[in-house]
Amino acid sequence: MKQLTKAEEEVMQILWQLQKCNVAAVIDQLPEPKPAYNTVSTIVRILESKGFVDHEQEGKGYLYFPLVKKSDYSNQSINKLVDGYFQGSFKSMVSFFMKKNDMSLSELESVLNEIKKEENRE
Repeated sequence: MKQLTKAEEEVMQILWQLQKCNVAAVIDQLPEPKPAYNTVSTIVRILESKGFVDHEQEGKGYLYFPLVKKSDYSNQSINKLVDGYFQGSFKSMVSFFMKKNDMSLSELESVLNEIKKEENRE
């Protein structure tokens, strides 16, 4: 799976949230100052060429929808982060974030409980 640019990821976040929408709806969700219609349209077409998005015709326009699940992209991004900055060690990553963010033991326990809940669902 290809890595997304910041702009592409911002558009994907909106598509994951809305599920199916046109370019104008994406623009409505973006913060001020709003980018030009052509700019967002180009980003959506790039996402389509990368295999993240597809479209269906609606009237004279198109509705775009994600082909890649947010969870799949998130997993791939986290793995790349862990591999690139923490030599593949999740333990090193958690230790880093605990030290840098003054994470308490109760917060760590909460995170571990969430992970256990997710594992039980699968």
